[in-house]
Amino acid sequence: MQQQYYSLDQVAELLGLHVRTVRGYVRDGRLKAAQVGRRYRVTRADLEEFTGTPPAGLPSAGTPHAEASVVVQVDGVGPQAAMRLSNTVVASAGSRGDGGGRLRVESVYDEERATLKIIVLGGLADTAEVLRIVDTLVEDPR
Repeated sequence: MQQQYYSLDQVAELLGLHVRTVRGYVRDGRLKAAQVGRRYRVTRADLEEFTGTPPAGLPSAGTPHAEASVVVQVDGVGPQAAMRLSNTVVASAGSRGDGGGRLRVESVYDEERATLKIIVLGGLADTAEVLRIVDTLVEDPR
């Protein structure tokens, strides 16, 4: 059986804590962690022992789980249109999250190239819905 490891950032996100708080737990010995190079890793078993139960957001062993990582590039878009598109997509993503997992959307605009990149990370259903929204906005940019 393969062991699962989490970074302190991932542990903080799963537990809804600040990463400094998690580092303090490791430093105090309350949360077991192994140092790999300059970074710490926490095993799933140690995280479950720390919380007393599997944390929300972690799939249980043997449960299939799928996530998507997508980068959408929109070319030929001006700064105002890029901001409008980004704000709409990020706001719509903020109202999601009911499709089975966390959803994260970020955007980067390159004014020199007039290119907007939208990065979507999350569950398949929520990611698909965000992509539909992007498609609709790009097709009809009003």
